[in-house]
Amino acid sequence: MTLRFAKSISFAAVAALAVGLTGTGHAQDLFLDGDIVRGAQDGAPGPICVLTNQFKHLEKVVFRFRVRDQGGKLLDDKGIKNLVVELADGQKIQGQYSGHPPLNAANPGGPTDYFWVATWIVPASYPSGTFRYKATATDLQGRTQLWEPIKRVTTDLQVLPGEITFKK
Repeated sequence: MTLRFAKSISFAAVAALAVGLTGTGHAQDLFLDGDIVRGAQDGAPGPICVLTNQFKHLEKVVFRFRVRDQGGKLLDDKGIKNLVVELADGQKIQGQYSGHPPLNAANPGGPTDYFWVATWIVPASYPSGTFRYKATATDLQGRTQLWEPIKRVTTDLQVLPGEITFKK
């Protein structure tokens, strides 16, 4: 081993120790993955539960998330205190953990999956355009993890001009 190589290893070890002591090297506690889909609304055009980022006014946006711990275990409402989606205007939407699709007359077999959702109907007065959004999960110990979609216009929330037309 050369002296130069040994010095490099020593420097790396000291740097790693310094990061660990300052707390900036803290391991991430929660891991989130998410997407957005069109939600079901009586009389609204479909398709529902299909990945999209483009919505018209009065349309239901469903933000879906899975939250995992460091070991990869999925966390439900007994492992996560809350999940909140924040829109670009600062509006916060509380998430709920539940089964999907829900048990009802249209789905007598009950849920096929469980995850966190936050729903929002685009107000008629909301501006059209492309908007960033983010989600924050908080565990039972108060630790938080921020999630944001990839920074591309194709993954941002897009509110299109016009309103959806409801069938009677």
